[in-house]
Amino acid sequence: MTTAPDGRPLIGEVVRLDRLVAADIDQLYAAIGNEQVYASGFGGGPAGLPRDADEMREQWVESSAKRVAYVVRLVADGKVVGTTSLGDVDLPNESVHLGWTGYAPAVWGTVVNPECKFLLLEHAFETCGFGRVKIQTGLENTRSQAAIAKLGATREGVLRRHKKLAGGTFRDTVVFSILADEWPAVRKGLLARISG
Repeated sequence: MTTAPDGRPLIGEVVRLDRLVAADIDQLYAAIGNEQVYASGFGGGPAGLPRDADEMREQWVESSAKRVAYVVRLVADGKVVGTTSLGDVDLPNESVHLGWTGYAPAVWGTVVNPECKFLLLEHAFETCGFGRVKIQTGLENTRSQAAIAKLGATREGVLRRHKKLAGGTFRDTVVFSILADEWPAVRKGLLARISG
């Protein structure tokens, strides 16, 4: 039986994912509230960058009610380095969307993203019983596309003029997925990256 993500803590060697609460926003804004993170389309693109933590709190607390949003912390010191979510839960079709992910530039290219993805995918497939996990990004965000492909996800195609961005333009969205029967191979690859 497929069950919805419940927001339980997901803890790895390097990162810990806890359900995002309003009190986390000051640290989250310090980590990702900058042009470099929003330039690639995160949060609706550059025009979506909140002016301050209070504006981010208003945006995130309301929108995260529709999904299970996590704050990403380093296990070593508890420092907040990003956010990620599981949403668009479709229990009858055993599908969930892993997304809304943004990290502090200081942790780009480190083990943070692979371990976050491992924890979320393990929870989605092994705990919740989903058959499909969707991951998507903007067509212009080649860095994110490369990271998703490196996970072992299959590129399904491009949704044209799919999502209106904060600045009023529309984004073409590249959709990837991982299926339950692909998870063992993806799991093995992620564990190798994390340990290596």
